[in-house]
Amino acid sequence: MVFELATGGELFDYLTKMVKLSEKRTRQVMFQLFTAVEHMHAHNIIHRDLKPENILLDDHLNVKVSDFGFATICEPGNTLSELLGTPGYLAPEMLRRNVEPGSPGYSHPVDMWACGVIMYTLLAGFPPFWHRKQLMMLRNIMDGKYEFVSPEWDIISDSAKDLISKLLVTDPGKRLTATEALNHPFLQFQQVEFRVFSGLRKFKGAVYCVWSCHAFEKMHSRSTPKTFTLASIGDVPYENRFVRQLVDSCAFHIYGHWVKRGEEQNRALLFETAPKKLSQIPTQALLSTFPRPKSLWSH
Repeated sequence: MVFELATGGELFDYLTKMVKLSEKRTRQVMFQLFTAVEHMHAHNIIHRDLKPENILLDDHLNVKVSDFGFATICEPGNTLSELLGTPGYLAPEMLRRNVEPGSPGYSHPVDMWACGVIMYTLLAGFPPFWHRKQLMMLRNIMDGKYEFVSPEWDIISDSAKDLISKLLVTDPGKRLTATEALNHPFLQFQQVEFRVFSGLRKFKGAVYCVWSCHAFEKMHSRSTPKTFTLASIGDVPYENRFVRQLVDSCAFHIYGHWVKRGEEQNRALLFETAPKKLSQIPTQALLSTFPRPKSLWSH
């Protein structure tokens, strides 16, 4: 078999290098991804495992959707019930179908949920639902519990946030389709967003520039570079830039996700736990995370 060569590698590897993308670059990637999903859904194909690792790029950052191992054909009006995919990108209805008796199956909207997770990750540099405890992450997904945290989202446009919020909807019937997403204002290339002038933002920017110049001059005025010991790295590892970048890189290669923020996303947790696969979680443990009347779990 002869395949097209995607010389740009995985979108995941590109993110590892860039950490996060600009709105312009995100618009370019998501427009192509929505176009690909629209084509698949028009032929009744559900991918079920859309994620940055399964999106390939060429030299010009053109998107190539790959890995159709979990893909299947689902005719209109039919639903599916298998629990397949990567935990952080699973749609709420797919999880509910497998933990709540009597829940309906799922269909094409699961791919649009995954697109919402991907878009959030491209713009913020970390995923919306990640938690060091995988069961808590799954519960957050089912509840649709995420937020546009500061400061990462302070400079992101309202139209980008609006598109994400209309993709990460727990009710699949209210979630945007690929065609509707392509018609969203964020993806209308000719539309230019103008920000309202903010004197405070301008002042903060000026202060930051002055501070940066002073810090740069002070750093280069030292006769000897700052030294560090193994003991100091062990106490406060992230004060050293080299160590901080090394650990951030490990987050991608070991965990396959971004580990950045506070109690829920903490770099120090990288080496305290091991990654888990959804299939390794005992059924009883998964059910126990969702408080329901005991009678519902009798079967």
